Amino acid sequence: MPISVLLVDDEPLVRAGLRAVLEAQPDIEVTGEAADGAAVIPLVRQLRPDVVAMDVRMPLLDGIEATRALLRTVADPPKILVVTTFENDEYVYEALRAGADGFLLKRARPAEIVHAVRLIAEGDSLLFPAAVRSLAAEYGSGAARTAMERAALTEREAAVLRLMARGMTNAEIAGQLVVGTETVKTHVSAVLAKLGARDRTQAVIAAYESGFVAPA
Repeated sequence: MPISVLLVDDEPLVRAGLRAVLEAQPDIEVTGEAADGAAVIPLVRQLRPDVVAMDVRMPLLDGIEATRALLRTVADPPKILVVTTFENDEYVYEALRAGADGFLLKRARPAEIVHAVRLIAEGDSLLFPAAVRSLAAEYGSGAARTAMERAALTEREAAVLRLMARGMTNAEIAGQLVVGTETVKTHVSAVLAKLGARDRTQAVIAAYESGFVAPA
């Protein structure tokens, strides 16, 4: 089955460009478009996309609030890829903290756009780990330290989280730790559950904000 994508951006040219790039791939299809975050929830319920590629800044409902609303009201929500003009943007970091799975620059090359959608859909690696680290260093609040302590990660879970923060896939972590991939998946699931994180991105943000992993 192809990866289904919903495009949400108030600029028609941006939506047209993303559609052209994505629909050139045999394993990706664009199933719908919207011009504002306010239209996201009904379209997601109707179309059930795998990925929502959404502008972070829109006039009525921005990508941050749309992400919060989507995750709060839709059962089994899609992956959320925030689309932005600027990489080092507090809006982007707030969208990631709200539950977005990753972000993509509007000026990204076609191959990068396709890679981002595939990676977000698969969900077993962190998109642009260095950029997430930089955002955490600039905007992180540090308020997550107590939550990290309460999570009481085991030594192996802690090692897995540190490797997740480096952007490693489950297979790469398995190779690094010399364990099976299924074992890594079990540890990743345990880390997410203990941190109350929706996905790898949320877990890594918590790791940086708590000081568990120090931004370089």
